[in-house]
Amino acid sequence: MMNHWRTTWVAFKTILFKEIRRFTRIWPQTLLPPGITMALYFVIFGNLIGSRIGTMDGYAYIDYIVPGLIMMAVITNSYSNVVSSFFSTKFQRSIEELMVAPVSPHTILLGYVFGGVARGLAVGLIVTIMSLFFTRLQVQHLGLTIAVVFLTSLVFALGGFINAVFAKTFDDISIIPTFVLTPLTYLGGVFYSISMLPEFWQKVSMINPILHMVNAFRYGILGVSDIPIGVALTLMSVFIVLLYSISYWLLSRGIGMRQ
Repeated sequence: MMNHWRTTWVAFKTILFKEIRRFTRIWPQTLLPPGITMALYFVIFGNLIGSRIGTMDGYAYIDYIVPGLIMMAVITNSYSNVVSSFFSTKFQRSIEELMVAPVSPHTILLGYVFGGVARGLAVGLIVTIMSLFFTRLQVQHLGLTIAVVFLTSLVFALGGFINAVFAKTFDDISIIPTFVLTPLTYLGGVFYSISMLPEFWQKVSMINPILHMVNAFRYGILGVSDIPIGVALTLMSVFIVLLYSISYWLLSRGIGMRQ
């Protein structure tokens, strides 16, 4: 039993460290661009446009959008790291070596997913530090803030894994981020409060899971939210269980593992 757990730990650690080295080795492509992009958001939306908008929910506009911008960076990078890395493993056919190795699908899945979580959290930290040059962050609920950002990165890392499984070409890994994640993120309350919308569109917005994640994170930092925090945490937990179950089933059955 001890040997089994030791082997599992070594396999998990090897995959995880490989994933972390992968995105840190090419940091000018993986860590620097999100920081520059978010700095532009801070300047344009926070300082230039924000000064004209004034306050939102009792906070300066730049203070209000900072949590959403951090979450946007975490979501994008958690997803993109796993989808690009696992698809590259399929494309190079090195996935076959993993599949025949004495390593459980749980270990393989967790290694890739936590690699995506690591990149998402790293970029989130970079964006948070950059935001301090434009505003002062006063975290109201530290534990909740950490929990929400971790759970969110986990959800989208798992989503990236499923996308990689079904992708047939490199073009396929950009379809979901372009046509699904980006619209949902921009409509997820990053730049506005849904209280500004007509009642009908407020109800429609509640279908968007990213809205719940952004508002839960904003509540952790600012203490304000458009949705109940318990609902947001429950939703994230359900998504994690569902996406993990699907990912494990796909991996254990070998579905989509061949190019």
